[in-house]
Amino acid sequence: MNLNTITEVKRPTSADEISQWRDGYAWLAGGTWLFSEPQVAVDTLIDLDTLGWAPLTATAAGLEIAATCRIADLHAFKAPTGWRAVPLFNECIDAFLMSFKIWNAATVGGNVCMSLPAGAMISLTAALEGVGTLWPRGGKPREVPIVDFVTGNHQNVLQKGELLRSIHLPASALSKRFAMRQVSLTHLGRSAALIVGTVGNDGSDFLLTVTAATPRPRQLRFARLPSAAELRQAIDRELPADAYFQDVHGSAPYKRHITYYLAEQIRTELA
Repeated sequence: MNLNTITEVKRPTSADEISQWRDGYAWLAGGTWLFSEPQVAVDTLIDLDTLGWAPLTATAAGLEIAATCRIADLHAFKAPTGWRAVPLFNECIDAFLMSFKIWNAATVGGNVCMSLPAGAMISLTAALEGVGTLWPRGGKPREVPIVDFVTGNHQNVLQKGELLRSIHLPASALSKRFAMRQVSLTHLGRSAALIVGTVGNDGSDFLLTVTAATPRPRQLRFARLPSAAELRQAIDRELPADAYFQDVHGSAPYKRHITYYLAEQIRTELA
């Protein structure tokens, strides 16, 4: 879509060049949402491509994913030996409803910052214990776990003008075993529930991440793999009936039922 309200496109080589923020500015990464509908309140786009951030940086400490990393780049990532959870990247990518154009343009950071319940990159980075680095205008960088970054449907902790710089996935999470389940009401439709479980090789540190069924990511952590009864009790305790997200992609009671069902499948697989 042509955005006929845009009068300027800024192409900074450093984020510090945008020291002052005003109404009408918008960060531009992949642009798959910005160019999908009129942006009548926006007159200036700030292109993040010219910042030249490396899409993916793997170290002994983990994987740094630039906010501008394309989905296609993440899909093509080759994991170091021992990072057993990396196949989850492609499983979450496959949960997207997108054309080949979006595949090659959409960014990890854009999907996270849209903060939709069914954001597959939110599911991925929250499940792998990702921590986002945020750059405010005129302030010091701060770090926020992705599970806390999204606060509701299309809501997050970003302040005006603040920029998501990157997401760090720790090697400890990337080294875990994992199991994922995803369902939607229609073939290739938006996720009604996307749930991921991760666990250490010795059965310790079981983490269940519930997304899409809830307005924001929710996590349940256990020292060891729980029993079926323990898992269900924890879901009841942490996710009461009013904690589920109801929309055209599934009613709250349906999403609650499917959360129980998929969580038990994940627990059984990882056991």
